[in-house]
Order: sequence, then C-alpha cells, then structure tokens
Amino acid sequence: MANIKQFTFNPFQENTYVVYDATGECVVVDCGCYTPEEQQVLVDFLTNNKLKPKYTINTHCHVDHVLGISFIKEKYGAQSIAHGEDITMLQMLPQHALMFGLAIDSAPDIDIMVKDGDRIRFGNTELMVIHTPGHSRGGVCFYSQSGNFIITGDTLFEGSIGRTDLPGGNYNIILSSIKSKILSLSDDITVYPGHGSSTTIGKEKTSNPFLK
Repeated sequence: MANIKQFTFNPFQENTYVVYDATGECVVVDCGCYTPEEQQVLVDFLTNNKLKPKYTINTHCHVDHVLGISFIKEKYGAQSIAHGEDITMLQMLPQHALMFGLAIDSAPDIDIMVKDGDRIRFGNTELMVIHTPGHSRGGVCFYSQSGNFIITGDTLFEGSIGRTDLPGGNYNIILSSIKSKILSLSDDITVYPGHGSSTTIGKEKTSNPFLK
C-alpha cells in the first residue's frame, strides 16, 4: 500500500510529496526544496525511512514546483518525469526564478515525458497520470487507486482552484479538467494539492465555490 508524506518548501509555501511503500522505492512529487536546510529535511526523511527515489515527478513545471528536481536527480540518480507540454516553460526556469529573487543556474532535464492515462510504477505502487490542463498546458494529476488519493498540484485546492492568469492558463479549461477528470472519481478520495491543506473530492463537490 502506498504511503504519502507532505513537506512545505520555498518562499511560495509549495507542497512537496514523497510517495513510498514497503519496498523502499519512492517518488518525489513536485520537488520544491530550495535551500540547503530544506534539502536536508527531505534527505533526513528519506534516510530515516530507508527510501530511494526512483523518479522525481511533476504535476506541472512552474518555478515553485521544480526548484529541487536537479538536487534529487544528482543525489539519487532519479529520473525526472513531466508532461511534454510544460517542457518549454521549464526551460525558462533560470529567468523565472530570477524574477522572484531566486538563483537557479540551469533548468533540469526531463527524462520521461508522460501523457494522459500513463502509469508510473515503483516498488509495488502505481500512479495513474491524469492530464488536467488549465493552470498550465501540461498540468497533470497523479491518482493512486490503492492508496485512495490524488495529487492535484495547482489544479484543485481546498476551497479553490488554480490560477489561470499565468502563461498556459485558461479558466474554462481548468474547470472542464476538474469536473470531467477529478470530480468523476469517488467522493472519499483524499486530495493532496500543491499548496495548502488536503481535502476530499466529496468536500470540494459540495463546498468549493468555483465548482457550484
């Protein structure tokens, strides 16, 4: 059974997740650790739990969600995964980081590009890729049927939805993505967003003002 650990990193208060199981293999989702102190927090958790990252995987490639990809790739030899439609944006990482006073020398390479319906496998765990554009063109969610959770990045939050005023954003498209791809899942599924607290699909159906 898949387990999930949440960290909140960098000036944007971005949620980074480690998904792991009893085999010790894991993935790091939206690795946003930026400072050496944040990197050490993540390393300590991996070390203490005897975990080895097989992949670093991204719901999308905005600056706050990619600051730690290179660190994980270099330290653990993990392969990086993202949707192809966000690669052009990722390549602008040094420029985008500079706009927020952050120093990044170069953008990480993406080793594997995924599409809707693909499966990411590690240990005994499988995550299904669900393409949910609207916050960015290449935005995806990662759904664990066995773990009964979905990692939504900046597509769906507790009581809110992702911004659509950034490059690649589209309000109508993000609403369509949420309603057709996420809300169609079971109400009891836990939602782990890119910022803020976890929620459930059922709660967002009934209380999210953007989805009424």
